[in-house]
Amino acid sequence: MTITAADVSVATSGDIRWEAAGAGDGPYTVLELHRFLQDLADQASPSGDDVVDITSTNPSERSTDNIITLVAPYNIDADMAEHLYDGSISQAGGDVLYSGLVVVGAVYSTTTLQVVQDNALYDTDTPFWDTGINTDPANNILTRMLINTRTAGADVDGKRIRVTARELGDTYAEFSVTMGLGNSVAAIFTNQDLNNQTEEATIATWTGITNTEGWQEIDLNNGDGDQPYYSKWDYGTKAVNDVYERAKWLTRRGTSSTIHSMDGELFRGITHQITYDTQDASEFFVEDEILTWATGTGHIIADSEAGVDSGTTGTVWIQLLTGVAPLTDVNIADETGCNANTDVITSRTLSPHFVGTSTGSALIGAYGIGVEPTDLSKDDKLFDLTNTQRIPPNNVTFTVYSVISGEDYVLVGPENGSGGLDYDQMATTATYDASGIEAIAVNAIPADTPTSGTIRIKLDDGRYRKVSFTSWTGTTFTIPSTDFTDPDDATSGNDVFVSYIDTLADDTSEAFTTKYNTDRTLFVRVRDGGGTPIKSFETTGSLGTAGGSTTAIRTSDA
Repeated sequence: MTITAADVSVATSGDIRWEAAGAGDGPYTVLELHRFLQDLADQASPSGDDVVDITSTNPSERSTDNIITLVAPYNIDADMAEHLYDGSISQAGGDVLYSGLVVVGAVYSTTTLQVVQDNALYDTDTPFWDTGINTDPANNILTRMLINTRTAGADVDGKRIRVTARELGDTYAEFSVTMGLGNSVAAIFTNQDLNNQTEEATIATWTGITNTEGWQEIDLNNGDGDQPYYSKWDYGTKAVNDVYERAKWLTRRGTSSTIHSMDGELFRGITHQITYDTQDASEFFVEDEILTWATGTGHIIADSEAGVDSGTTGTVWIQLLTGVAPLTDVNIADETGCNANTDVITSRTLSPHFVGTSTGSALIGAYGIGVEPTDLSKDDKLFDLTNTQRIPPNNVTFTVYSVISGEDYVLVGPENGSGGLDYDQMATTATYDASGIEAIAVNAIPADTPTSGTIRIKLDDGRYRKVSFTSWTGTTFTIPSTDFTDPDDATSGNDVFVSYIDTLADDTSEAFTTKYNTDRTLFVRVRDGGGTPIKSFETTGSLGTAGGSTTAIRTSDA
């Protein structure tokens, strides 16, 4: 293709500019620009608005077909650069460089690639290349263009850029590359994400899905105890795949949302873990501030001090923003002036989608992603900040259906082997006959007891008193301060059982969730002697690896 005077003008100042009249032509290769300039330079006299002729200084030099140097004062601007591709343009004695970028690969559907440079989007999230310019499908070339990588004698973030694809409905991808003379190549591949097909407008309404950000310890109730994470996702009333889609929506191209106080389009997750020492004992790093060192910057995503300094050593987790990761024994400082020296720097592998991947029914979490334990299933997999895989227990749910809100009382307890209620599932090991009791000790607590709920304790007068517990460990239930003075006293050895459901219905079904240990037979009772009286319904139900349920049969007692 040949550049014409209608496309490009060359001023006496050396400015080489794209002309509106030529908007329908081009773009052109950098070699074609060089040929255009040399064609002008061999003329006897200038013509039109191009002032170059045989008497002018040489406007350009060619090292290769893809490396062109403009000789001062000749220069292009950003607008002109948008109409060039397939190589680099160096000018101002090397103080300004437009590098060639070639993106190869294959993307599903219509995709607008983004370029991140110096922790910012290059030409916004609706860039001049749109869904691709200068494509070559036969050679799997998605787009070709020029990127300004050096200005005023300084490289822009060491000429490093990141090409990303974040179209909702497709898998996400990214590729980091250091630019230079000629062309540099990035590779992007995406597919249809079958677990992300909900309409964008619908996902936007899922505000009940929340995330607690920053360092925290979470006990998955799997026997591993508290382990560190940098987030805790709470599903609310939504399913695991909804959470996966919501997290993608927060970080999609064009998002206005933030993650950890960062533009969602730029958030990637933790790239580096840094242990440090020689920190001032009165200071701590502040999450979501920028950490700086001589060769780069990073966004503080989590810190083991968690806002309360406990010494001069610790660990900070960052997303690298600019430059390169620090080396050992380098000073690091946040925006509020906390300083320390680096000790061990560990790179962490990123997932294309920061939250991980979804199977449709389970989450394979990315590094450091935590989840509210009650939202997890046995098929989920998490990786804590030590990069240790954590497998949740099998949390199962038992549901009683066909109850009437505000009228039916539902009781679910252990079954005694004969189809009745097992009143003596446990027994107290101490006497309770005072006020302010905050713990109930028993002979043994079944491993599948919910983490919180209610128990029934046999009082000395024969009544079974309902008492809430907030947690349990070993053989002890923790309860709110409760008065057990006579006549509400209970002698050591009295019966105790877990009332898995023990409530007046407030919906058309009632349920409880617990950690599966072994199959359990449950006793179920539903009664309503008031508004719509029914005969007492009693049955048994099985709680297995997939949970269980039963449906109340409503036989009128009117």
